[in-house]
Amino acid sequence: MSERFLVNGGNRLVGEVVVGGAKNSVLKLMAATLLAEGTSTISNCPDILDVPLMADVLRGLGCTVAIDGDVVTIDTPAEPKYHADFPAVKQFRASVCVLGPLVARCKRAVVALPGGDAIGSRPLDMHQAGLRLLGAESTIEHGCVVASVEKLQGAKIRLDFPSVGATENILMAAVLAEGETVIDNAAREPDIVDLCNMLVQMGAKISGAGTTTLTILGVKKLSPTTHRVIGDRIVAATWGIAAAMTTGDVRVTGVNPKHLSLVLDKLRAAGSQITYELDGFRIIQQERPKAVNTSTLPFPGFPTDLQPMAIGLAAVADGTSMITENVFEARFRFVEEMIRLGADARTDGHHAVVRGIPRLSSAPVWSSDIRAGAGLVLAGLVADGTTEVHDVYHIDRGYPRFVENLSALGGDIERVGEADDIHPDGVA
Repeated sequence: MSERFLVNGGNRLVGEVVVGGAKNSVLKLMAATLLAEGTSTISNCPDILDVPLMADVLRGLGCTVAIDGDVVTIDTPAEPKYHADFPAVKQFRASVCVLGPLVARCKRAVVALPGGDAIGSRPLDMHQAGLRLLGAESTIEHGCVVASVEKLQGAKIRLDFPSVGATENILMAAVLAEGETVIDNAAREPDIVDLCNMLVQMGAKISGAGTTTLTILGVKKLSPTTHRVIGDRIVAATWGIAAAMTTGDVRVTGVNPKHLSLVLDKLRAAGSQITYELDGFRIIQQERPKAVNTSTLPFPGFPTDLQPMAIGLAAVADGTSMITENVFEARFRFVEEMIRLGADARTDGHHAVVRGIPRLSSAPVWSSDIRAGAGLVLAGLVADGTTEVHDVYHIDRGYPRFVENLSALGGDIERVGEADDIHPDGVA
C-alpha cells in the first residue's frame, strides 16, 4: 500500500512552524558515534524515515540504538563490526558516511554502495582518494566499497570539489590518524560545522570549521558525548518559500537564520518582507512574488536542495527567471512534473528558464526525491483544483510531520493510501 498527498490550492499560509534537527547533519552525527566506545546521546533529532534507517545501519555494525522522541541513544561496542552490507545501507545515500569512522576505528570497512534520491551521479571517487592519501587501500568490489589500512597517517588533501560527503568521511577518518591532516577546498556547510563541534566534544582536535581549510591533529582515542543537532535550514527555507508563493505570513523558528542568508536575500528580492530573529525569521508576502534568478552552489551559495522550491516560486512569479543547477545534473527531472502542473518552463543543459504565470493547474505528479516532492506540494498550494502528489515516502525521508505542519499553517493537504501507484510512463 503506497500513499499520496491530495493538495487543494488557493489557501494563504499563515502562522508559526517549528523546525526540528537537520537531516543532513543528524545522520552523520549518528555515524560519528562509531568512533568512540560507550554511550552517546544525540538530541533534537528529526522525526524522519532516515533516522531509524541509520539506526538499523548502526545496529548491523554491533551498536545498541534507542530512539525516544527526538533523542537517539547509541551504545557503541569496543569492537564494532566493519561489514555494512545489508538492506538498510542501500536505501539512502547518507549510509556511506560510516566508511570513514569504520576505517579509523576498525582499520577496515566493507560498505554497500548506497541508494537514495534520483538527482544524478554522486560518485565516491573523492571519498576513496582521500582515504588513500591517509594510507588506506580502497576499491569497489561486488557492489561494495572495500577499504583497509594498517595505520592511518595524516596527509595534505585537496578536494576537486567541496563535497560534503567526502569532507565528512575524510574528516572522521583523520581524527584518529597519526599526525596532522589538512583538507583544502573542504565543504563549509553548517552541517560540517555541527559535525566538527561534536567531534571536538568527543576529544578531536580540529580547527577551521566553516572555512575552506580544515586542520585535524589526530588523537589516539575519542570519548562518547552528548550533542544537540542544529536546526534544519532546508526545511526552514521550504516553509519560507511556501509563504512567499502563497502570499502568506509565516514565522519559522528553531533554525539559525545566518545559515540562510542568501536564500532570504533572494526572497527579499522577490518582494518578501523579512524579519530576522535569534532562532528563526518571519516572512510576509503581500503580493505576487517577483521573478528572481538563482544559481545553486555549495554553501554559502544557494543550496541545490532548494532548487525545486526556487523553480516553484519562479513558476508563479511576475516575470521570467533563470535557474542554474551547478551541483547535481539530474535535478531538473523535477521540471517535467512542474510542466504537468502548467508551468511555463524549459531546460537547456544546467539552465532552466521559467516564465511565471499567475496560477498553476492541478494534475497528478510524481516525486523523484525528497526535495522534488516538497516542491511539488508547494506548487499544488498555488494550483487550481486538487493536485495528487505520488511517491510521498521521499518527502517523509526529509520532512518531519509534513502534512501536520502544512495543515497548521492553513494548507489544504491530506494523506491517503492507494493499492496501485502507476507512473504514466508505466513505472510502478
